[in-house]
Amino acid sequence: MEKDGFGENNIFDAFVAEIDDHVIGMAITYFRYSTWKGKRLYLEDLIVTEKSRGLGAGQLLFQHCIQFGKESECNGMVWQVLDWNEPAIDFYKSYNANLDGGWINGTLDF
Repeated sequence: MEKDGFGENNIFDAFVAEIDDHVIGMAITYFRYSTWKGKRLYLEDLIVTEKSRGLGAGQLLFQHCIQFGKESECNGMVWQVLDWNEPAIDFYKSYNANLDGGWINGTLDF
């Protein structure tokens, strides 16, 4: 993880939210390309500690990711959210995000 995120040729970016030098949240992003949409920022993780939720850290991290994507000349940001995670769904809806239920996710581990 250290080499991939903080090495000479990092493949992801990490952002943290702190209170009094304690990390209370983080976001991990990387770039992807869509033949239909072009360069996109993929939000892999957006996590805020349970006791720190409601303090605005998630909003600050999400807004920072949006700004980072714009500054990196992306034309949008994409992510996934589990269908049972109602607080996260409500959070994303507060940004007028499009939540597409039509895609089925596929994975293949090597």
